[in-house]
Amino acid sequence: MNIQLKVPKLSCEGCVRTVTQAVHSVDPTAQLAIDTQSKWISVETTQPGEAIREALATVGYPAELPSMLGGHSGHEHRRVEQLDKNEEGGSAEPMEVGEQEAAYRLTMRKFYFAAAVAVPVLLLMLSDYIPGLREASMPYMGVIGIAAAVLSLLILAWSGAQFFQGAWHNFRNHSANMDTLIALGTGSAWLYSTVVAVAPGLFPKASNGMFFDVAVIVIALVLLGQALEARARGRANAALEKLLDLQAKTARVIRDGKEVDLPVEQVEVGDTVLVRPGEKVPVDGIVTDGESAVDEAVVTGESVPVDKRPGDAVVGATLNKTGAFTFRVTKVGQETALSQIVQLVQQAQSTKVPIARLVDMVSSYFVPGVAIFAILTFLAWFNFGSALNLAVVTAVTVLIIACPCALGLAAPMGLVVGLGKAAENGVLVRNGEALETASKLTTIVLDKTGTITRGRPALTDVLPRAGFTAEELLYLAATADRRSEHPLATAIVEGARNSGIDFAEPEAFDSLPGQGVRATVGGRVVLVGNARLMETQKVPMQEFESDVARLSDAGKTAMFVTVDNRPAGIVAVADTIKADSIAAIHALQKMGIEVVMMTGDNERTARAIAAQVGIERVLAEVLPEDKARQVQLLQAKEGSRTVGMVGDGVNDAPALAQADVGFAIGTGTDVAIEAADVTLVGGSLQSVVYAIEVSKATLTNIKQNLFGAFVYNAVGIPIAAGVFFPLFGWLLSPMVAGGAMALSSITVVLNANRLRLFTPKTVEV
Repeated sequence: MNIQLKVPKLSCEGCVRTVTQAVHSVDPTAQLAIDTQSKWISVETTQPGEAIREALATVGYPAELPSMLGGHSGHEHRRVEQLDKNEEGGSAEPMEVGEQEAAYRLTMRKFYFAAAVAVPVLLLMLSDYIPGLREASMPYMGVIGIAAAVLSLLILAWSGAQFFQGAWHNFRNHSANMDTLIALGTGSAWLYSTVVAVAPGLFPKASNGMFFDVAVIVIALVLLGQALEARARGRANAALEKLLDLQAKTARVIRDGKEVDLPVEQVEVGDTVLVRPGEKVPVDGIVTDGESAVDEAVVTGESVPVDKRPGDAVVGATLNKTGAFTFRVTKVGQETALSQIVQLVQQAQSTKVPIARLVDMVSSYFVPGVAIFAILTFLAWFNFGSALNLAVVTAVTVLIIACPCALGLAAPMGLVVGLGKAAENGVLVRNGEALETASKLTTIVLDKTGTITRGRPALTDVLPRAGFTAEELLYLAATADRRSEHPLATAIVEGARNSGIDFAEPEAFDSLPGQGVRATVGGRVVLVGNARLMETQKVPMQEFESDVARLSDAGKTAMFVTVDNRPAGIVAVADTIKADSIAAIHALQKMGIEVVMMTGDNERTARAIAAQVGIERVLAEVLPEDKARQVQLLQAKEGSRTVGMVGDGVNDAPALAQADVGFAIGTGTDVAIEAADVTLVGGSLQSVVYAIEVSKATLTNIKQNLFGAFVYNAVGIPIAAGVFFPLFGWLLSPMVAGGAMALSSITVVLNANRLRLFTPKTVEV
């Protein structure tokens, strides 16, 4: 059973550990996918949802249970992300958008309150910073201290309540996170200062300083940092929000012969929808009447409009450019291609990159380690320092400057932005592990048909014999083939239509299975077919031999045309190479990746195609059941190859699953897409290059984030402990430490957002 839960208090890796432990206390075998950005968790469990909710509530993480989805997809990485949909199954919009804005506003209100109340606290504490004023105010220090204690308590009790509540829940459950450090630091400063204010005689004169200003300023700075961080984190999902914003709000549905404008949520499967030029396609469907060109860049990343005719599929949120057409609705709501893209990206964003495992291990010991280090710092200065307040200041500063959130955000933020950027360009990555592995590929295997080539034959050559023109030969061949359903015949007819040939209906037609067709055109008997047909009809083949050899070397199939048993010429068809395949393959090779072509075609045809696109290594005559074995052999070679596989058909699925990273062409079969780690929505090989480039950029960004977070803590904590005080008299203020702590998280988030500016530089088509 898959249970979707909204956990509003999720914020960092400490929360993730606590939630994971709580769920495993109910079901040790449960599998979790946790997204701290959207506050969603997905649990694969055999236990009821209420039991999971109770366990989470016990550890201080109450959860909402909007839905329970039975079963799962069968793919180990597949997870369905729950979206905000109305009961009719309408448009998808993340539930958390309004909640995030409300949380941001509440945080800002708390900050404004803390900042406003901090002003009188700072004024009261001025005596500690202005020479001579401290001595003059000594008779009133008790009153000043109590007033500052009350004012600062207001800030801690409301603006800082979340930190103390979180710390208390963590204490009860034997865990710790950033809340623990903030609560210990500000709470210790406030408590020590209050005791000094109420009973100053308990401390030596040199140790009766008060730090109410430290407590309130730290709370204010942390709140400001969280608000700015939340706003920046919200921008990290801008790619998905942009996709959702592009959805049509209404649809023009034809019911009972009348056009009715309806909200897109009320459109049902089977409805007929009319789309005029300049309008968005509201939902997914199949064109039933009319022709047009549709801009599908929103889902494929490709800018060239795609021609649509009856029988072609259209996708919701794409833009109709030229003609009007009607289509029959096949998918609505969460089943549409756009919603599936959003769900897949959100699913991937909740996974982890393998490099994050090191972070998880470090984070699990980080907060307890900082607390112990703060205690040791206090004891060291208490025993060897000149005043108790120096020990308090250094211990509090250590607690405040340490920032586990910067570590916790480093990998997830880079992953969220990187996956969103990939989705913008038609690359859907199923999980973080695939993203990291894609950056390390050394070999890519390309299936020929449908990957390098278009996957459907097209007319390439028209070679007339004496007495016939190219136009006449194509007219005869297309007219004869007009009633045939064979793919090669369809290619000839389509080629004639694209050439502007106005061919006619044959007067008589006969299909000759395995050979070709016989038709009567203008009173003449026309044959169009292969060499076997020519042999059967005893048509002399000698004059065709040189052309046939040349066409075969180029990977083309020759179809012979005769008129009244006299050779009229050859029309050739081939599975043509996609427009950007050559440039994409060269780009992969420039990246140091070996490109291998795998096909079931014969060696001669395979070599011809490979030569055209610049591939040297060819695996030809590979049976469908042997494709996975070939990938396995490549992985085993030299013992260190990381192999990617790109394919689109059912017979590619085992190889896609075997590869370290499987890339499925989005125009292919559902089986291939389900077996793959990366889906290329537009069906372009250029998307493979982009996927690898964005994976490298994302991993680089994550490593930068981690390096910055580790260096910040490695340098900041010793300075906070006063390591430079004995030598230079330098002592870090707790207020500066609070600002630095907030800045470290903001820096990680802003650096991750740089990925939004990423553009591929390798592919030049």
